[in-house]
Amino acid sequence: MPRRRSLPATWPPSNSSVAAEIRCGLCEREVQSTSRHHLVPREEGGHHGPVVDLCQPCHSSVHRFLSNRDLARRYASVEALRAAEELQTYLRWIRKQRVERISNRRGRR
Repeated sequence: MPRRRSLPATWPPSNSSVAAEIRCGLCEREVQSTSRHHLVPREEGGHHGPVVDLCQPCHSSVHRFLSNRDLARRYASVEALRAAEELQTYLRWIRKQRVERISNRRGRR
């Protein structure tokens, strides 16, 4: 069984040159981690298309409020996604928050 490695008491390093700033491509907040979002969903032919790094709340909300068909046809760029009427209330709210995770709010279809 592999041994667990413990991190030093000062982890993560406070030196700003070591710790890179990570920003969400949609809400533009500084976050701890992001996930890759295909601007054209893979099931709509976007396997090798452009991607953007989104924080978990934004990634979950994009798929909650917009269908894959709409994402492929109307929101195939970050700028178009930021301007999506369906996301404006959410974007105004999340830009004021310090949350890193929200529960998966995708509805059953």
